[in-house]
Amino acid sequence: MTDELKKLTVVIPTFNESAVIGKTVKVFHEQLAKSGVEHEFLVIDDGSDDTDKVLEGLGIANMTHVRNSVRQGFGGSIRMGLEQAQGDAVAIVMGDLSDRPEDLVAYWHKLGEGYDCVFGSRWGRGGKTVDYPKHKLLLNRLTNNIIRVLFGVRYNDTTNAFKLYRIETVQGLFPILSHHFNITVELPLKAIVRGYSYAVVPNVWTNRQVGKSNLRIKEMGSRYFFIILYCLLEKWLSQGDYRKRTLRA
Repeated sequence: MTDELKKLTVVIPTFNESAVIGKTVKVFHEQLAKSGVEHEFLVIDDGSDDTDKVLEGLGIANMTHVRNSVRQGFGGSIRMGLEQAQGDAVAIVMGDLSDRPEDLVAYWHKLGEGYDCVFGSRWGRGGKTVDYPKHKLLLNRLTNNIIRVLFGVRYNDTTNAFKLYRIETVQGLFPILSHHFNITVELPLKAIVRGYSYAVVPNVWTNRQVGKSNLRIKEMGSRYFFIILYCLLEKWLSQGDYRKRTLRA
């Protein structure tokens, strides 16, 4: 069924990533082109450093760069990318080169088997993390296990931002509420609650080699809890009003 998927949109939100964004776009572009995947890049820069100058020097024709005049936050940047995507599917990729392009190719082929979404997992068989900070590891496993219990799912890496969605699935997840990193939880939980099918593919995550993370754990706790509670209330109380609609023949 891969012939149904003709073009991939890669959304990359950035903030102060000029030291690495050029390499990120380049290696993903090279791997996707090598694998025969037609694609476009949407790099949403949240009004940061010299990212625009770096991107202009790459000479990649199928890339659109948007620089926010007013900061939108990580979630706002992703939402903007999702709204502007022209592909048949949309991937969310971090700008710090923590994700592997070959894993995205694997996602693409898996999505072509007929799934609505493909979610990565760094913690199951075949998954791997390199230099994952210990304090973040503890919080990551705690949060993901809480989500597994509350939503009754086996998937163990909901907080993993690196995911792939069919464009129809993305359209079914609006309105998107998250302004910050909690969007990484909102999108997959809505997809699960609303009845979209998903496959889980192992992926490798490597901690950034340059720069520093923009995630502020102390600021994000209540925001993650809000989104988890919001999705849980939808699951319990919405009576299926937002579930995926399937046209009958």
